[in-house]
Amino acid sequence: MDGLRLRRRSVVGLDTTVRLGPVELTNPIVAASGTFGHGDEVARVCNPAGLGAVTVKSLAPYAWPGNPPPRLRTTASGMLNSVGLEGPGVEHWVAEELPALLARGARVIASLWGRTIEDFALAAAQLGPALDDLLAVEVNVSCPNVEDRSRMFAHSTESTGSAIRAVVAEVGALPVFAKLSPNTWEIADVAGAALDAGATGLTLVNTLLGLAVDADTRTLGLGGGGGGLSGPAIKPVALRAVYEVTRVHPGVPVIGTGGVASGLDAVEMLLAGATAVGVGTITFREPRAMLRIVDELVAWCAARGVTKVSELTGGLA
Repeated sequence: MDGLRLRRRSVVGLDTTVRLGPVELTNPIVAASGTFGHGDEVARVCNPAGLGAVTVKSLAPYAWPGNPPPRLRTTASGMLNSVGLEGPGVEHWVAEELPALLARGARVIASLWGRTIEDFALAAAQLGPALDDLLAVEVNVSCPNVEDRSRMFAHSTESTGSAIRAVVAEVGALPVFAKLSPNTWEIADVAGAALDAGATGLTLVNTLLGLAVDADTRTLGLGGGGGGLSGPAIKPVALRAVYEVTRVHPGVPVIGTGGVASGLDAVEMLLAGATAVGVGTITFREPRAMLRIVDELVAWCAARGVTKVSELTGGLA
């Protein structure tokens, strides 16, 4: 019996559905952007039909080579990456990679990035032929803005709002989620700017800025210089961001992301205020981890008499 059938049998008596604004997910576990690939490369070993949704690796309106190697560095409790948003571009993805992912039963969230506001608008416009096939669009504003001295979009309320407005104008009624950076103490204000600009909800959070040093060569440990820290080490940061933002903006749909590696981690993220839970770095070590996390979440709820997963959201005493 495959994993999906086991999961279906295990949820009898438990409602695992959650709502991200107008979108209903069969369960709250979402593949985080950057960890499930662009097409069906991970879906070949991890059945995406058993997940709430799959967020693909962020795409620009053009092919982008990413950063030079080395791109990855393990840490004591996670990893640093400096992949640099390598990707084939939106048009190629829509034509060549999205169909294979859809064929495996995935509910897909497209993630977009750009270096200018025009990039975001163009990337969103290029999604046009695929809009009916998508669940939502994630706007990854945790990238450098060359129009603002290369300051990260997500470190500016004005830049974040502009990027969100550019995407919303192109995708019509499709829900839009702003993926925000934890590297600013103004995250609640930036979230407000995204929501005011038309975002349906938020993805909280992207990676923490970090640095690796190679002592033997006395050089930086990543080809792109600094990198993004992810994995279990950042879970407390992600929990804090979700908790803080959802109390300033109650009721906003949030995909809580950062350091989730177990069903208990997912429960904690929901209790902190998340509506759904993004799972990322653990996938590199354990490609089927998200399916295991669904099962562990179900088991946790069943053992405690929880009948609706959605009731966990914001459920701290």
